[in-house]
Amino acid sequence: MEIILKKDVDNLGYKDDIVVVKNGFGRNYLIPQGFGILATESAKKVLAENLRQRAHKEAKIQEEAAGILAKIEGLSLKVGAKAGENGKIFGSVNNIQLAEALKEAGFDIERRKIHLKDDSIKNLGEYEAIIDLHKEVKATLKFEVIGE
Repeated sequence: MEIILKKDVDNLGYKDDIVVVKNGFGRNYLIPQGFGILATESAKKVLAENLRQRAHKEAKIQEEAAGILAKIEGLSLKVGAKAGENGKIFGSVNNIQLAEALKEAGFDIERRKIHLKDDSIKNLGEYEAIIDLHKEVKATLKFEVIGE
């Protein structure tokens, strides 16, 4: 079954992508939740026209994302966390703390677009995260977890 995605869906695709999914997943989840519509011939023609009109705007958005990418790549971010004497953090550092630290640095990035390379950060040290600025532009953010 072919579905045209109306929103970004993790591990499946981005908005306006045409993806092939199993019938049950499309009919029982994607379409009722509003994540996609059935990819009929007329829907594909409408999508092609919309993409043609939006191509210029997308190029501008991608340029802005590339500009943010250049600024983020050179950024050295420090995230504070309460830690014990041996360097172990009470709790863990997640994408919410990173989003707040980026906001303090002047970047307003949604926390859902920040993906940590390590599943959970429970010790002091240097780590990396991947930020989805655009579907074709991904930044690697290096940050350090320091004790407060």
